[in-house]
Amino acid sequence: MKDYPDKMTPEQVRTFRNDVLSIVSQIPRGRVTTYGLIATLAGWPSHSRMVGRTLRYTPEAALLPCHRVVNKEGRTAPGWLHQRPLLEDEGVHFKPNGHVDMARHLWEP
Repeated sequence: MKDYPDKMTPEQVRTFRNDVLSIVSQIPRGRVTTYGLIATLAGWPSHSRMVGRTLRYTPEAALLPCHRVVNKEGRTAPGWLHQRPLLEDEGVHFKPNGHVDMARHLWEP
C-alpha cells in the first residue's frame, strides 16, 4: 500500500491486506459489515480507511463480495452505483435515508 503514514512495516501491510481479503470473503450473502469492523478484526482498529483502499487497489478483491462492506452508518461507497443493486439482489433492506438497515443486516463474526 502507498501513502499511509501509519507506521506499518511492509510485512504488516501484507498481513493486513491478507486479513482484510480473508474477512471480506467470509461475509455471508444478505449481510454487510463495516470498514471499521474489518480493521478491528485485522488488528488495526484505527485503519478503516486503509480497508477501503485495500479493497479498491488490490486486484484480487474484485473476486470478493466487496459490495457487502459499508460504512458504520450503512452508507454505500460514494460513486459506486452498482453497490446498492447488488445488495438489494441479496435481500438487503435500505432505510428511507438510503442507508442499509444495519439492525437487520450487520454481520459481526
